[in-house]
Amino acid sequence: MWKGRFSQPTADLVQRYGESVSYDWRLYKHDIAGSIAHAGAQVKAGLLTEEEFQAIKTGLESILADIEQNNFTWSQELEDVHMNIESELTRRIGAPGAKLHTARSRNDQVATDTRLYCRAEIDDIIERARNLQRSLVGKAKQYADTMMPGYTHLQRAQPVTMGHHLLAYVEMLARDVSRLEDARKRLNISPLGSGAIAGSTICLDRRDIADELGFADVTENSMDAIADRDYIMETLFDLALIGAHLSRMSEDIILWCSSEFGYVTLSDAHTTGSSLMPQKKNPDVAELTRGKTGRLYGNLTAVMVAVKGLPLTYNRDLQEDKEPLFDSIDTIKLALDVNAEMIAAMTVNVETALAAASDPMLLATDLADYLVRNGVPFRHAHELVGKAVALSVQTKTPLNELTDEQYAEISDHYGSDTKSVFNLTKAFAQRTNPGAPNPENTQRRIAYWEARLV
Repeated sequence: MWKGRFSQPTADLVQRYGESVSYDWRLYKHDIAGSIAHAGAQVKAGLLTEEEFQAIKTGLESILADIEQNNFTWSQELEDVHMNIESELTRRIGAPGAKLHTARSRNDQVATDTRLYCRAEIDDIIERARNLQRSLVGKAKQYADTMMPGYTHLQRAQPVTMGHHLLAYVEMLARDVSRLEDARKRLNISPLGSGAIAGSTICLDRRDIADELGFADVTENSMDAIADRDYIMETLFDLALIGAHLSRMSEDIILWCSSEFGYVTLSDAHTTGSSLMPQKKNPDVAELTRGKTGRLYGNLTAVMVAVKGLPLTYNRDLQEDKEPLFDSIDTIKLALDVNAEMIAAMTVNVETALAAASDPMLLATDLADYLVRNGVPFRHAHELVGKAVALSVQTKTPLNELTDEQYAEISDHYGSDTKSVFNLTKAFAQRTNPGAPNPENTQRRIAYWEARLV
């Protein structure tokens, strides 16, 4: 590439240290698409004949076919995907191939390729996230009315339903999809034609090229276009946040699978055993998801640190953006797929969950609400229920089995209907506000998501 300026070949160690083709080869589709669009603009500018353009297009398409059939040899000496393809094109078609790089730099070329790559992968990841949503909605529908304890501080708090709980993760994934859609809009701007820093004196129709590649617009500052890696960091952040949500879901599932909780059972196909203890059935998918989230965080951090001190425009440090990007995309796609499959095969132990939800302590707040409806200020009601709870613990009597007399000794605000509070069905029916785990709300939200996720 630069033999005119240099009198010595690049040292082998430098080649090995600087090559990126071992991982950026996966940009080949986007590199070839960008090159065909660029060549088309060269024809319109009078830089290529139609015959030369057809030779370039046919040559690039033949290279694409060879790569997809695993019949292409990548050369470390040519550093990256761009030079490998261009060099092979020139070898195959001769002089027209050497004209292809007119009015562009590898800098705007890679910026274009990675934007196209991120755009395609975001579309794919969105569909995989929606597939996990479908699994969760299906399971929520199956167990819409299954009562279970909800937790704060990992202590039993108030009753919820399994359907309501699973739908919480559907809502999280909906925000994840929305963020990816927003990121896609911001990255769908073409930098091609920005050169390495200041464009080119050979002006191609940038907007025409952008239209050809499906971009919504072109960048307006050549220096920013080349230095910008915001779209990669934003994509990595979005993927890391999906990982956070999957990790939180995984933690719930890990707990629910334990003998201490026993609310769900995972299929044998999505668990593993122990090499030592024959009784074990381990939730490895959930544990791996929880662990891989750290990789997603690390990849985001790696790129942010690489970019933070760079002057404009291109610096070789920016080559370090690709491996974290590729790894996060591979990781999140597999995580979404395997979790969708695991959730679809998961069964809920309805009786165990109901037995836990039947703990009368879960309705202590409902008891305070009962007192409020009888005219007691909430803070005083909270105190009065606290005294009832203390008596329950002291006497080892369930809260719903304290006698009317015992309640009356605490306060005359307790009445003969006090213990009607401890009816779970009634407790759920009273939670009529939007977003509460009322059966009608849950069914309404399930129907909403079923319609959205068709």
